[in-house]
Formats: sequence, C-alpha cells, structure tokens
Amino acid sequence: MFSYRHAFHAGNHADVLKHIVLVQLLRYFAQKDGPYWYIDTHAGAGAYALDGEWADKTAEFETGIARLWTREDLPPAAADYVEEVEAFNGSEFLRSYPGSPFLAAQAMRERDRLRLFELHPTEIDVLRRNVGQLGKEVARHAMVYAADGFEGLKALLPPPTRRGIILIDPSYEDKRDYARVVHCLQEGVKRFATGCYAIWYPLVQRREAQQLPSRLARVPAGSWLHVSLAVRKPARDGLGLHGSGMFVVNPPWVLASALKETMPWLTSVLAQDESAAFTLESREA
Repeated sequence: MFSYRHAFHAGNHADVLKHIVLVQLLRYFAQKDGPYWYIDTHAGAGAYALDGEWADKTAEFETGIARLWTREDLPPAAADYVEEVEAFNGSEFLRSYPGSPFLAAQAMRERDRLRLFELHPTEIDVLRRNVGQLGKEVARHAMVYAADGFEGLKALLPPPTRRGIILIDPSYEDKRDYARVVHCLQEGVKRFATGCYAIWYPLVQRREAQQLPSRLARVPAGSWLHVSLAVRKPARDGLGLHGSGMFVVNPPWVLASALKETMPWLTSVLAQDESAAFTLESREA
C-alpha cells in the first residue's frame, strides 16, 4: 500500500499538466479579496530535489518540466506555471521541483489557509520538515495531518471562508482509489457545493481509469471541465503511465479558454511519439 513515492516522478509530464491547471486555479482565486482554503488530500513530501538520488534514477522530469524550462514560446498558462517553478528554484537552474502544496504556499496570502493530508509514514515526516522550512508566516497558516485525506476532508468542509480549492490526487496504486475518488467528490459537494474540486488521474491500461471521467461527470455537481494528455501510445504489456487527466468541478470561467490555447502546444512539446494527443471538454452548470 505504501510503496508509492512521488520523488521518482516529480516534474514528469503528469505533474506538468496537473500543475498548469493548479496554478491557474490558484491565481484566479487570488484575484478576489476574499480568503480561501487550499486542501490537498494526498500532499506527498511537498517539494522534491531533481538532482537527488530518487529523481535521478528515473529522470522523468527530463520529459516533463525540463522540456518547458528554456522555451521562449510558452503560452500564458504554461508561462505562469514555469514562473512558479522558477520562483521555487530561485535561479535559472532547474534543481528542485515544487509539489502541489508548495505551489499553493507560494500563492498564499496572509488570510488564506493551507490544509495538507498525507498518510505515507515517511512522506509525512518529510512534508512536516519541508513546511517548517517555508518560514513562520506560512507555517502559521498551514496544518499538516498524518491521516487519510479521503476521510479527513469531510471534517474540513465547508471551510469557514466558503471559498476553497480541493486537490484530490491519490497514487491509484490501490485500484480501490478510483471508487474512493468518486465517493470523495460525492461527499464533498454535499457539504460544500460551491467548492472547486480538482481531481488528477492517470492514463493507464486499467478499466477503472478509463471509466473514471464519466463516473465523475455523473456526480450531481455544478459545472465541470475535463482535460487529458496522452504523451505516447500505451505500452503493449499494458504497464506504465502514458498520460494523465484533470477533472475540475466548478472551474473558473477562464480555465477552458486558457487550456484551449495551451493544450495543442503542450501536446507537441511533451510528445514522446506520434500518438500524443489531448482532449478538452466541459459542461456548464
């Protein structure tokens, strides 16, 4: 159950898609004066060294963020994302990668709040240390829970601010996660119908993964947006990640147009073979 460590995959093509979307959500929420909560059900370690032993073993970032790092033709949404990764590195060199919690922390204002769940017994210790290094101001507004985010989320909804971004991002190593994601969204919208729920999922040769977007679309909720990116043809043995998707409930109205501009470019840049393709669909409330 606890074999997954995101350090092996930090900055890969799936992170690029997920974090382009997340950065757009964070920036949109920051445009309004009202405070908001960012809740991450599967926070991981929060930040990752790309020159460390784990990331270096697979070097998946080389076919992800590294392909965008020196580009001068970035569309606006991709440029926003790269800007955040640059800010995290603090230099022109790509040595580390901010996970979703750290992208959220960078976007936080004094009145916003950060709530992070992590169940992995090693990752939670690293997450706590990393959050502690963000400084007293950020750490004062953050809470880290050594708990199952699927279950823990219920107690935090609705947030007192009535504004919130909830990232649901399990590893899906346990195939039961697919059903738990659907149930989590169902329970979430019952408690906090106007919340923005961003759900990441893998493109793999598994029936549960292929059916997940349609199952999420059937959850009685508001508007939604679904974007997916396949970077290569699925492997013949059915193993491995050939892409990923993001399903966003109650997305900002500007997100669809931003992705419509970004996805053709991103597909060409991250393509690993001629089968690379994207999908983009949405439904209004």
